[in-house]
Order: sequence, then structure tokens, then C-alpha cells
Amino acid sequence: MPTIGVNKEEFFEALGQRFTTDEFQALCFDYGIELDEDTEDDPSRPPEEKPQLKIEVPANRSDLLCFEGLARSLNIFRGKQPAPTYRVLDVPEDRMHYITVAKETANVRPFIAGAILRGVKFTEDSYESFIGLQDKLHQNLARQRTLVAIGTHDLNTLQGPFTYEARKPEDIRFRPLNQQKEMDGNELMTHLESGKFLHLLVRWLRKYLHIIRDAPRYPVIYDSKEVVCSLPPIINGDHSKITLNTTDVFIELTATDRTKLEIICNAMVTMFSQYSSEPFTVEPVLIKEADGTRRVTPNLTPVRMEVDVDYINGCCGLNLSPDSLCQLLERMAYTSRPLGSSIEVFVPPTRPDVLHACDVMEDVGIAYGFNKLPRSLSNKSATVGKPLPINKLGDIVRLECAMAGWLEVMSLILCSHDENFAWLNRQDDGTTAVKLANPKTAEYQIVRTSLLPGLLKTVRDNKSVRLPLKIFETSDIVLKDDSLERRARNERHWAVAYCGKTSGFEVVHGLLDRILLMLRVKDYFIQEISDSTFFPGRAAGVYLGKTGGESRRIGEIGVLHPEVLEKFEIKHPVSVLELNLEVFL
Repeated sequence: MPTIGVNKEEFFEALGQRFTTDEFQALCFDYGIELDEDTEDDPSRPPEEKPQLKIEVPANRSDLLCFEGLARSLNIFRGKQPAPTYRVLDVPEDRMHYITVAKETANVRPFIAGAILRGVKFTEDSYESFIGLQDKLHQNLARQRTLVAIGTHDLNTLQGPFTYEARKPEDIRFRPLNQQKEMDGNELMTHLESGKFLHLLVRWLRKYLHIIRDAPRYPVIYDSKEVVCSLPPIINGDHSKITLNTTDVFIELTATDRTKLEIICNAMVTMFSQYSSEPFTVEPVLIKEADGTRRVTPNLTPVRMEVDVDYINGCCGLNLSPDSLCQLLERMAYTSRPLGSSIEVFVPPTRPDVLHACDVMEDVGIAYGFNKLPRSLSNKSATVGKPLPINKLGDIVRLECAMAGWLEVMSLILCSHDENFAWLNRQDDGTTAVKLANPKTAEYQIVRTSLLPGLLKTVRDNKSVRLPLKIFETSDIVLKDDSLERRARNERHWAVAYCGKTSGFEVVHGLLDRILLMLRVKDYFIQEISDSTFFPGRAAGVYLGKTGGESRRIGEIGVLHPEVLEKFEIKHPVSVLELNLEVFL
């Protein structure tokens, strides 16, 4: 979880109260954050260094990643100030600053947003907080700038309108931030990689070079005078850098993910719009897309939700009126009003983490006080821990396998597409496997639909183990299921693999009989099937029911085909078994 460091004296001044360490820890606990360290108590702190509070905040709360957001949220929670109303100024479209997007950017960083904060008055501390928030957003939500990159500029040094283009590196010339020499894109990359820059910040930027270094064109933002504002996601131009004298701040964000773009844009403007000449207002920027469409950013419209009163009361074990619940939500910066048996809730633009009624219910619990919630076994919110039936069944199977002399393995639920299909001589019809949209490596492309790849990779990686090798796994696979909201479902399977100088089919068959005997399953049989994963004539389906009567196939048993063994680099015959355990519940 992110840790935020704030000046202790200034933070208590912003809260309007001095706290003892215990009092502040209690406040943090009540709000769901944690005081990690108070450096005033640290004997190694240099005398000239001001005491800091290091506060750990939840990873999903981007509104708490800076001094301003943290102080504001705690003051609203304590009832010391009302929740602000964030407003986008009503500027006629013909008077808006706008950014024209070139079609070439679609192949590099296709999305862009902008906003302007007018009449800002920076202090040294607020300026550091402004830069610090950018850094924390880059590291967390923006995933090291791969998803979103933020550029901030002194608008008075630039001349709109702006253009967002993608040019060849040699065609981009500008003076990078805090540098004296003008250079093109290729020169910039060379100098950053060499580490010759003395400025620590610029040297630190080297870890972002890989994002665009090998692209034929680099994204770049120009003003109307062909002045480079920034080369996202690497560095800004020195011409428009922000100083303590900056009053009008131009914020531009480029991205590969539109949702994260909107979230981070809202986080930047809502946190620092309090310093605008008209607090909590933002001047919009018009985006003229390459396809001719237009949109205005940012969008600070609250998200409307309806939440049942009974749902909130039932989960929290309370019996509060809608009005009382609305009062609690005010402490968490919501705007809300009763609607009969439900509550109309408006989620502020600072809370992108609120996605469902359960998030609203959790905030009601925080505002009421988790330690104050009723605790009794008769209360619906009280629970008694016990294993899920499927876990209890899995434990029975695991214990019996272990007592029969088999070794348990735990393989990863992600595997490559080939391991799950081609290496098992199976075809992917596109209807079963859940595929990752952006796998980081070829080894983790899909969620497994069988436990066999994990078992066979374990056999492959343990060639030095004395034969026979008898291993099993009881774990989940994942299958597509369009009937469910999440479009996928977990299914608990049990699989075994026997590798020896002989196939050991009878050993695997014997384990199957033993497990089903312990589960008191009498009506089952095996019947020969044709399956390209197995050696011809050495494969059978496992059926639940009676031979010749109504039955259902619950798994397969057999000796693996030599082609399968070759692909998994296994030199000895292997017999396997895989069953769906869900059918025994």
C-alpha cells in the first residue's frame, strides 16, 4: 500500500487541531488508514529536518495520495468542512483551448486529455505536493507510465491551440526539462541511456525509455508556435516548466487506457483545484479527435447510484433510517438523499474505487465506526468460519492420495496457449478458455482449462527424481460461462500423473477406485473413448451412473500419446487421470 509523507506541523494546522500520537492513530484507524511512522520520535532524524507523519493509505484511494486530498478527506470525515463541489467552468467551445489529435498517434499512445487550473498560487510545499502526486500516480495507477503519462506546464509560456502528433525521432527537436542543449528524439534517448545527465530527475527517467524507444514514431505535443510541450511518456520541454511563479497550469495526459486516463485526470484536477482563484473549479480543454469527433475533458460529473437501505442495514447489522444513512455518507464526501426504501447516492469524481453498492455500504460502516457495529451471533452480519463444501471435499481427496503414497503438487493457474491445447493434441474452439488481454510473457497467456499441463511440466522439471513418479493436484480450472455476470466460472478438479518405466495405468485406475470408494460412490464405470491426448486404445471416460443407463461423464483416464510426451520433453510413459469434483457435492 502507498505511504504518504506529510509535514507534521502543517498537516495538523490543516486539520485545525494538534493530536497526540495515540489520538492521531485512532483517527487514522477510524478512517481506514494507518500511521506508519512519526519521525518526531526518531532519534536519528537530523535537527534541521522537520518532523513528518508517514501515513499508509489503501491502494484504491487515489484521492489520498497527497497532502491536500488526505487533509480534505479527514476534515470532511470529522465534520470540519463540507465536501466540495467540483465544477468544470462553462466556457464556450469557440473560446476553449483545444488539442488536435493526429491519426498517427493511434499506433503509439492513442488517448489524450487536458485541463487548466487558473489563478493557482503555489508555495514551496504545495508545489512539492503537486509533483509528488504526479509521481505516485505514475507509479501506481499509471503502471510506471505505461498506461498514462502526465505533463504539467506553465500555460503563460505557451500559445494554444495545441497539437498531439506522432513524429519520427529525428524530426523532433527541443530542449528537455532542466537541460541547456537542444536535441532531437534519437539524441535524447542516447543521452538518457548513457546516464551523462547530472540532473538526478532526468537520470531517473531512464527506466521509462523502453515504452517508446523502439517505436518508429514518438508521441509529441506542440503548441501553435511549434514549441514542444512534452515528449510523453518520457520528459517535458524546458520551455514550459512550472515554477513557484506559475499561476495558470496546463495539464495534459496521454494514455493507452482511456479509463485510467479519466481517473488520473480527475485525480490531478480535483486535488489541486483548491488552489485555483475560484476554488474547486477547472477550465476544460477540447479534444479534436483524428476521426472528427470532439470531446471535452475533464468530466467531473458525479456518478449516480441507488442503494437499498435494507442492504446497507443488513450488511452492517444496523437499523438506521435513510436520513441517518445519508448523514453518514456525508462524512465520506458523498452527496445523497432518501428515495423511499433506497438512497440516491452521487459518487464524487475523487472516488473511482466506488463501483458497487457494497462500496457504499463499506463507507457507511467506516463513517458509523467498525468498532461500534453490533456484534452478536443472532445478527445477520455475524459469521462463523467453516470450510466450503468443495474445499472439504478437496481435503478428503488430498488426504487419501497422500496416504496412498502420492505426492501433491501446486502448479500455476496460468499457462501458455500451446501447453493447454496444442501440446495436449487438443483444439481451441474459442468457447472454453479465458485468455489474458495483455500477457507479459508467452508462458502466461490463458487460464488453464485442465490440470494436466501443470502436472506434466512438473514431471518434465523433475527428471532426476527416482522413478516411478506419482503426483497429484486438487485445484481449480476456469471455464467461460456467458450465463454468469463475470462470464467465467471456477471448477474444482482432481488430477494425477504416474510416470515410470511402464505406463502404470493399473496404478492410476487403482487410485481412482480407492478415492471413489472413500467418497462412497458406487455407481460409476469407465468406458473406452477416442481422445487424441491419449494413446489409441488406451483412453477411457469416467462416468457417473450405471452402464447402459443414465450416466454423465466426469473425467478421463488413460496413457498419454507419445506426441504429447515429446512436446513436454518426457521420455517415459505417463498415465493420467482428471476428474471434476464438483459433481460429488
